[in-house]
This record gives sequence, structure tokens and C-alpha cells, in this order.
Amino acid sequence: MAEPVNMTATTPTASAQFLRENEIRRGSELLFFAYSRVTRMIDDRLGANSIGRAHHRALYFIGRHPDISVSELLAILGVTKQSLGRVLTELEERKLVQARVGDRDRRQRLLRLTDQGYALDMELFNASRDLMANAYVQAGQQAVSGFWAVLEGLIPDAERARIHSWRENSVPPGERP
Repeated sequence: MAEPVNMTATTPTASAQFLRENEIRRGSELLFFAYSRVTRMIDDRLGANSIGRAHHRALYFIGRHPDISVSELLAILGVTKQSLGRVLTELEERKLVQARVGDRDRRQRLLRLTDQGYALDMELFNASRDLMANAYVQAGQQAVSGFWAVLEGLIPDAERARIHSWRENSVPPGERP
């Protein structure tokens, strides 16, 4: 379990001037430091498996949406087809991801995690789960909702509906279809 976070001592309430540069910079810095902490915890396990963050992102989204098409994954990740192709080839060679032909369109490749891929995805998720859960508990439900609202606000309007739709149809971590 991650060490407890005492956020009340270090996290003051946002001032009434929360749109001033200093306040926005504080949020940017906190986002950077938090992301760095979470990714460091995951990076150790990625290194032990000789894969990188691009592999992790692919595993995560394939695990959350079994039978996702390559084109859907490309849209979510926002990477080039060539870049994703290298990652998927390596994940398939390592028997972490399997691809099959689409039911309606034979040109389509549908991706899902193998048992090994699922186990690695869960190992990577578990690396940060306690840290996130502890921070959520310390902040409280209202703060978590506010945090989610801020993060959603960083997503362009045009992508938000697609992301909401995708999330509604995804498989929660720890559950297999």
C-alpha cells in the first residue's frame, strides 16, 4: 500500500483568483508532479517486462475495450499507424495481445488481451491503484468529482462525446469479457 497522503496540510483551497497565472501554474505543476509519480511506479514494472509506455497505453486500452479495432485504437492514442504497428507487433510476438479478423469487415483487425496480457495489464494497474485510491480517500468524493471535471475540461469538446461513449462500453479493470 502506498504511504498515506496528508493533503489537508499541503493543499490550500483555491483562491477566488483561481484564473490568475500563478494559480494556473500551480495546477500545471501539481499535474506534472502527480503524473510523474504515477508513471514512475508503473515504469519499474514496464522495465522489468522490457516494454515501454507506448506498450502500456496499448495494453490498457485494449484491456478496457476487448475487440477494439486498430483504427479505434489509433484514434484514442493519437499516434501514427506505423508507430502503433510496431507496438502491436511486439505485443503479439510476446503473446500479450491477439488479433482476429472482424466479423463484418474482413479487413478489420480486432484486438484483445491474451491471458498473459491481462495479467500484465492488471499488474501495471495495481502498481498505481493504491496510490490513486489513497489520494481519492484523502481528498474526498467532492474533490474527486472536481478533479475529474478539471481533467475533462482539458479534453477538447469534439473528443469528449467520443470518450464518454467509449468509456460507457468499456470493461472495468479486473473484469474479463
